[in-house]
Amino acid sequence: MKRKIILLSYLILSILFSSYYQNMYAQNQESNTTLELDLNTTNATSRNSTDDLQSVVNSDKLKVVSSFYPIDEFVRKIGGDSIESSLLIPATIEPHDFEPTINQIQTVDSADVLVYNGLGIENWIAKINTAHKIDASNGLNVSYVDKRNMTIDPHVWLDPLLAKKEVENIRDGLIMIDTNNRDTYFNNAKNFLNELENLDKTIRTGLESCKKKDFISFHNSFSYFAKQYGLNQHSISDTGPEAEITSTRLAEIINIAKSLDLHVIYSEELIDPRYASIVAQEIPDSKVLVLSPIEGLTKNEQDARTGYITKMYENLSNLMVGLECNQ
Repeated sequence: MKRKIILLSYLILSILFSSYYQNMYAQNQESNTTLELDLNTTNATSRNSTDDLQSVVNSDKLKVVSSFYPIDEFVRKIGGDSIESSLLIPATIEPHDFEPTINQIQTVDSADVLVYNGLGIENWIAKINTAHKIDASNGLNVSYVDKRNMTIDPHVWLDPLLAKKEVENIRDGLIMIDTNNRDTYFNNAKNFLNELENLDKTIRTGLESCKKKDFISFHNSFSYFAKQYGLNQHSISDTGPEAEITSTRLAEIINIAKSLDLHVIYSEELIDPRYASIVAQEIPDSKVLVLSPIEGLTKNEQDARTGYITKMYENLSNLMVGLECNQ
């Protein structure tokens, strides 16, 4: 009897040990499989991280995002092949009242530099957290469009001499961030500054023979330009290109045009020209021409690679028609 009890106990212990080792084996196999998966995942992640790092290391160009055209034009002129330049607001989109999407903000945040005009036209600028920001209008002597609500006129780029200051600000900002390409930025900026100086001289010469000093733009974007060259701007829209224009305001502009004997009403390339046409229809022998605030480009202009300097010369030519200058 005692022997049977010993044998039975031995069998029970054998079964228990066998079950235990089978469970341990299964756990070890599962652990090994999990470990293998973890290692593969870790290796893949490591490879991806290395690849990303390698792409950053290999890319020696400064990644620069410009808020809108023409800031983008200035940046490209200065940066040349030493930067990777991109535009936040598409050139065919009017920048007033633009609001970037979350994806656009994230894209800008991943860049090295954001260059913007300032003076309130990019009212979303505080949402951007990119490593560096360059305010192109920093230090400029600016004026108010409407002193009642202290609205600052942001259109400094339409005055070639103020545009020069913006170019210098962008140049200095890029040099501070990327000292290795100092000479490139300096020399490129110097060439573009010479173009702006020649533009200023051509405008002054072209406007010397004009019979009139007054012109009607679509929106009040030529305040700095008019002040620089001794002209008087009147605008169909006093508050911005996207603002609603009342019949009262249209009647006021028609009366101004008639009283000043103006026969050219100016529209813009990115704005519906019907308001300018309404005014022109009420004035004898009148026509509508484009006076561009150069806040963007049409698709055709982009395809033709039309630049800021070309647009400014086109403005001068059309302005001289309205001011009755010697061509």
